[in-house]
Amino acid sequence: MPEPDPALPDLAASAVFRPVRTGNAFEETVERLLQAIKLGVVDRGERLPPERELAPLLGVSRVTLREAIRAVQQEGYVESRRGRFGGTFVTYERPKPRQSDLKRALAQMGDDLNDTLTFRMAVETGAAQILATARLTEAQRELLRTRLAELDAAGPDAYRRLDTLFHLTIAEMTESALLSAACADARMRVTDLLNAIPVLGPNIEHASFQHAAIVEAVLAGDPEAARRAVAEHLEGTAALLRGFLG
Repeated sequence: MPEPDPALPDLAASAVFRPVRTGNAFEETVERLLQAIKLGVVDRGERLPPERELAPLLGVSRVTLREAIRAVQQEGYVESRRGRFGGTFVTYERPKPRQSDLKRALAQMGDDLNDTLTFRMAVETGAAQILATARLTEAQRELLRTRLAELDAAGPDAYRRLDTLFHLTIAEMTESALLSAACADARMRVTDLLNAIPVLGPNIEHASFQHAAIVEAVLAGDPEAARRAVAEHLEGTAALLRGFLG
């Protein structure tokens, strides 16, 4: 699999590292950190942005951020390292797919599965449709092609994470902060379910054609084709989930 180009803008990170909303700043900061980690925006072994950069992005004080990082560290998601190359590094490893984890994730979701899938369908089809109407620069077009190529080259262990980055990049490229946050939230709501089911070869192959259709429609400036391509893709994911859920 090709190594991600460090020169590419990390739009997926921008989708999750946004100012916290009103409410309890500490709890929402913990939520944002967990979102970035569990979605793979900051992957295992990678370092969180420095406090001096991350606190302004989240719109919280460095004291609140430190408390949130400490809470996440106590749960085993990150570790702090000292020294010149120190910082806060992600230690979270996505679990291997297990039926028991799927049942547990579904139980935690309760009766919200259909509502969650509807929400995801609305925001992700909308993001692709809007992006297809935008006047994209050549750099933006190349970024979209690169994210697609990275996903196509991914093995089973990296597939879910790169699939997430692909979809979040589409949302962030719309330049709508609210839409990007909604797409990240929608993905977070299903991430435990998706991580609990195996990555199947035929499913990856089918999804590859669907992802290519999404990119092709966006680059062609065809919003209706982009909407249809995302809808078909998400309907397939929903069917896969329901199949494993029985």
